[in-house]
Amino acid sequence: MKEENIKFSIIIPAHNEEKYIGRCLGSIVSAAEFYKDQVEIIVVLNRCTDRTEEIAKSYHCITLKNEDKNLSKIRNAGAKLAQGEILVTIDADTRMSKHLLTSIDNYLSSGLYIGGGVTGSLERMSLGIMASVTALTIPLFLKYGLISVGILWCYRKDFEAINGFDEEILMAEDCDFAKRLSIWGLKNYKAFGTIPFSMTTSTRKFDKHGDWLLIKRPELIWAYLKENDKKHADEIYYDFEN
Repeated sequence: MKEENIKFSIIIPAHNEEKYIGRCLGSIVSAAEFYKDQVEIIVVLNRCTDRTEEIAKSYHCITLKNEDKNLSKIRNAGAKLAQGEILVTIDADTRMSKHLLTSIDNYLSSGLYIGGGVTGSLERMSLGIMASVTALTIPLFLKYGLISVGILWCYRKDFEAINGFDEEILMAEDCDFAKRLSIWGLKNYKAFGTIPFSMTTSTRKFDKHGDWLLIKRPELIWAYLKENDKKHADEIYYDFEN
């Protein structure tokens, strides 16, 4: 694949993701059918001790190893290798819709959007999960404004213009990135876009800790808002095992 042909660089942080990353990569391959030889997948192997690397290589992904307990550094490390015009970040336990890359292409080529996020669904829903998600969403909205995250997308030049993800942040780095991208968009007379109903995400944290997780443990919500609470960041993200 020639570098000049690459349109999309898709970056996936991965810490022991053998249970999930195959489905994520499969969804990307399906979405990439519309862009033959124009999509590269970069998997950032973060302290992996399972089959994540083996699975990533079976999908012909670009891989690199990273030891940081910091999602911003992990995502930025992948972005530094990217050759594509458009950067897309997706978590290993998330699947994109078949038409997501086409939608991203259409949004950006219209000239109306600086980039944006994606909404979608969880693999399952319950009253406890709904209450927990609502309890987190409201304060995040009050702090970061009307943004969407999930899967983030923008031109590489705009990613670089806002210096990527803030490496001082341990949690909610995606919300911070989206807010700064939105502000950058306003300066360039472009909107922050949201592509609806275009992803499916696992409920693994609720599966492990219980559906009422954020209701029973409101200190986790404050940790998201604080952004650099190492204790809770390690528990929820960096030391989390499926």
